[in-house]
Amino acid sequence: MSTVLHKKDTPKQARIAVISVSTTRGIEQDKSGAWIKKQARHEGHEVVVHHTVTDEVDAIKQMLSHVIDKIGPDLVIMSGGTGISPKDVTIEAVKPMFAKELSAFSVLFAQLSFEEIDSAAILSRATAGVIRNTLVFCIPGSEKACRLACTQLIFPEIGHLLKHMKE
Repeated sequence: MSTVLHKKDTPKQARIAVISVSTTRGIEQDKSGAWIKKQARHEGHEVVVHHTVTDEVDAIKQMLSHVIDKIGPDLVIMSGGTGISPKDVTIEAVKPMFAKELSAFSVLFAQLSFEEIDSAAILSRATAGVIRNTLVFCIPGSEKACRLACTQLIFPEIGHLLKHMKE
């Protein structure tokens, strides 16, 4: 079966939560999160929440669990905290929570990043997976990286991913 036919009967709208991880930015300064929210709505999705959380493992886990359990989005897009500095702990907080990992996301994001920023792409640890029937994407916090991940990988595949996850 072709991917075109396979994607034909997929959900067209998703409930999306946006969580930005930063020790320095709040909602007002969160340009990346604001762009994700605006683009998600432009794509026809419902943004159910937009929060910021500090770069601390426990705070990230608590925020993510709260959003998944109490708000129940189909998808969470987390931006920030995916680098290699000591304060970048999004991956350490989120990855152990995955029931399933979407390992190809990291590889494809790195490939696309390499085409844009050359070998600096090695610094990103973007990842994705499923937590309690919710898709979770962890992407770098720069607006350019958010645009790349969302327009090239996440938004084009939301319906397809949701269809398989909910089977």
